[in-house]
Amino acid sequence: QVQLVESGGGLVQPGGSLRLSCVASGIIFSWYDMTWYRQAPGKQCELVAAITTGGSTNYADAVKGRFTISRDNAKNTLYLQMNSLKPEDTAVYYCNARAGSTHNWGQGTQVTVSS
Repeated sequence: QVQLVESGGGLVQPGGSLRLSCVASGIIFSWYDMTWYRQAPGKQCELVAAITTGGSTNYADAVKGRFTISRDNAKNTLYLQMNSLKPEDTAVYYCNARAGSTHNWGQGTQVTVSS
């Protein structure tokens, strides 16, 4: 059974940092392209950052230069380092594992940026 478990969310002041983690089980993690998505209240789900099996990365324009995606295949873990957080980064963040047409989702972790 595939499981993706996100953690690391919380309440942070503008300008602060958080590090999200997503631990995968039930899959051969290194075979999967991994992506962080987010969904803010009343808005569509959007891609935040992605990393391929080969380590290539891609970022949404809104987070370039502030967020860093990485993976540790030995630990079956995906990370998202978020710096210089803004109120508009407030959302539920989800990790996604994709291999071919197969997608797996975590349950999400809430990130709230507010003073």
